[in-house]
Amino acid sequence: MSVPLLRPFPGLRPAAAFAAETAAPPYDVLSSDEARALAEGRSRSFLHVSKAEIDLPPGTDPHDPAVYERAGANLRAMIESGTLIRDPGPRYYVYRLRMGDHVQTGIVGGGSVEDYRANRIRRHEFTRPDKEDDRVRQIEACEAQTGPVLLAHPDHPAVAAAIAATVRQTPDAEATTPDGVEHTVWVMSDPARIAAVTRAFQTMRAVYIADGHHRSAAAARVAAARPDSDAAQSFLVVSFPIAEMRILDYNRVVTDLNGLDPDGFLAAIADAFEVEATEGQARPEAARQFGLYLAGQWYRLTPKAALPDDPVARLDVSLLSDRLLAPVLGIHDLRKDKRIDFVGGRRGLGELERRVDSGEMAAAFALFPTAMADLIAVADAGQVMPPKSTWFEPKLADGLVSYPLDQR
Repeated sequence: MSVPLLRPFPGLRPAAAFAAETAAPPYDVLSSDEARALAEGRSRSFLHVSKAEIDLPPGTDPHDPAVYERAGANLRAMIESGTLIRDPGPRYYVYRLRMGDHVQTGIVGGGSVEDYRANRIRRHEFTRPDKEDDRVRQIEACEAQTGPVLLAHPDHPAVAAAIAATVRQTPDAEATTPDGVEHTVWVMSDPARIAAVTRAFQTMRAVYIADGHHRSAAAARVAAARPDSDAAQSFLVVSFPIAEMRILDYNRVVTDLNGLDPDGFLAAIADAFEVEATEGQARPEAARQFGLYLAGQWYRLTPKAALPDDPVARLDVSLLSDRLLAPVLGIHDLRKDKRIDFVGGRRGLGELERRVDSGEMAAAFALFPTAMADLIAVADAGQVMPPKSTWFEPKLADGLVSYPLDQR
């Protein structure tokens, strides 16, 4: 069955009085222990659905069948108690994120599985079957998609106009998550606005997955298993204008220098990079520039050779891997090698210094954030980015809008 690229749906969302207590950080940014501590004394927290192992004995495997069963039971209990309500008909939802001075405002809707399969909803990462399995089991147990996929779309005046008109209403949900991000949701129920948004997305050549590749793949598997279910042919997305998206740096730390001492390491990388010692932190000021923290000293690294034309090979994360991590440090597989770790840019360069100065790591590399234009170029070429290429911030919350599969 063919469905629009984006369509409205009858969302499952917290009653306004409970939104602040219900909203929770994304399921995949917290450990079980962190989730348990955060949800303590908060019976309405959506963590009881997204991290349901917190309601089972400590040490329970998050993939135990009992965890998924508890997630489904907890979601049904939140509906029965009135914590969550279901809109009576198809809606879009306007979702605003505010983090300090940064604001982005987008649309919550149902993304077409058909367009995902056709690569009109474009991806840039590989997925792992075990992580897909986890999300499939969560969706099936809850009869709902509870983790939104973050999309980016080209700016469109009709979408912007519908958003601008909707945010003049009183918000239907407001919450501030522990990371200080403000989340505001408005229900878009006006038929003309809904139709305008649907038409606008239909004109778009492509939209892009920023975060949520495993959730997207899992939704496609659920759709394949339910070919007669119209609801299952879409999945929960929040799409923001490309220009409003913010990517932070995603930095690297390594445990050792592959048998080299600091001087030997600096000599080994000098063939591929200009190496300049700096006073203070060497935060990259532009793409194709790297910071190195080694033995208490910062250095600025600039590649010597010309950039390749390939959209993946010319990424900063690829240049660092291809010209330094692999040939000098012997780190070839970023997914599996235990000698490398990754630090999101929100932690700052001070976190890189801390991990090296403590002796935990031997060196740290600071990168300039990947640009949205680079992500789009890779996705448009049908290629995938190296692991840990992008760190989108701020993050969406779980629980503010869910997509039920038993739509009536």
